[in-house]
Amino acid sequence: TGPQKMEWVEGHIHSMADLARAHGIRVIIGSVPPALVFPWRPGLKPAPQIVELNRRLKAWADREGYMFVDYHSALVGPDGGMKPGLATDGVHPSEAGYRVMEATVRAALARALP
Repeated sequence: TGPQKMEWVEGHIHSMADLARAHGIRVIIGSVPPALVFPWRPGLKPAPQIVELNRRLKAWADREGYMFVDYHSALVGPDGGMKPGLATDGVHPSEAGYRVMEATVRAALARALP
């Protein structure tokens, strides 16, 4: 249906987290991975919007008491996109990208869980 407003994306994440909490599920919010471009939508430059969405998600997770896992910082290169070798198309993580994400979430869980 085309590009979505970041407020809508954020609202959907809030709704999923609220439903999970209402059903007794511990919520972990993961940041959106970096992307410099979307190959299927030339002309879009999502990197700044992803940074802003992640900033808002972290602030909200902190207010709500949800764990926040920052995949973005672990995956982002100096140009704002995925580090070389961590994505097959610049957007979707490769096996190496998922290994970085796994290490990131394991470290966060180790800090958060007794």
